[in-house]
Amino acid sequence: MTDTASTSHVFDVNQQTFETEVLQASTQIPILVDFWAAWCEPCKSLGPILEKLANEFNGSFRLGKVDVDAEQELAAMFGIKSIPTVMLVKDGEVLDGFTGALPEGQLREFLARHVQPLEGEPPAADGADSPAETPEAAINRLQQAIATQPAKAELKLELALALMRVGQADAAQAELDALPANLATDARAQRLRSELDLAHAVKEAPSLTELQQRVQANPEDWAAHDQLGVRLLLEGDPDAGLEQFLVILQKARDWNEGQAKKRLLAAFATLDDAELVGRYRRRMASMMF
Repeated sequence: MTDTASTSHVFDVNQQTFETEVLQASTQIPILVDFWAAWCEPCKSLGPILEKLANEFNGSFRLGKVDVDAEQELAAMFGIKSIPTVMLVKDGEVLDGFTGALPEGQLREFLARHVQPLEGEPPAADGADSPAETPEAAINRLQQAIATQPAKAELKLELALALMRVGQADAAQAELDALPANLATDARAQRLRSELDLAHAVKEAPSLTELQQRVQANPEDWAAHDQLGVRLLLEGDPDAGLEQFLVILQKARDWNEGQAKKRLLAAFATLDDAELVGRYRRRMASMMF
């Protein structure tokens, strides 16, 4: 990392500081998290541009640097498969992201979608505020745009997200599966994949009542705990759902190839409650390390 990282707008992140300096801090200002390594050539071109922009924006966002070699567990928790990977964390959740070394112009466009500039900074976006677009209207707009620009894969990711918002899981899955490799690791695609995995897990599962009865009858019925946790998550009781996964993690960590850990990470990626996610991340970490 360059000397710029010593400024107040750029800082190193490790597993111990991630909760406070990224998740909690993101409730005040957006935090851009750069997963990098010293041997990564694209990281060497991207990192200085990100640091330059962090200082140029002068407090509109902060840049957290995660050395994946030094912080392998942290990188694994976020499913980092290639670097550089950059995630935008806001209000305690991963809101957006990208993989690869984007040019400065595209980085500015990315920031403009999420960062509110301070006085004297570059404008965040052109045009005045407009009413929020409904998912149905977004689907129609995106389908028309794809018809005229079929090679623009970014539109297909946006369509997949819009389809999921209206409950069209199968259609969203089809669009997600068709994405090129560079977008398949995008933070939004990863979140959508987590949402779809949870939905598919209980597609043919027993009812909530039946699963509760199975758990009461046999506390070591880990499959029932697992499906009950997913149902509770999807039906609006995330605390109770996450508790089911923690029971498995504590008593049968290796069940079904570590399914409980996978469920927890998928749930964290989909929940918007930063305080809840932070609390259960800490509990998960205390059981694993």
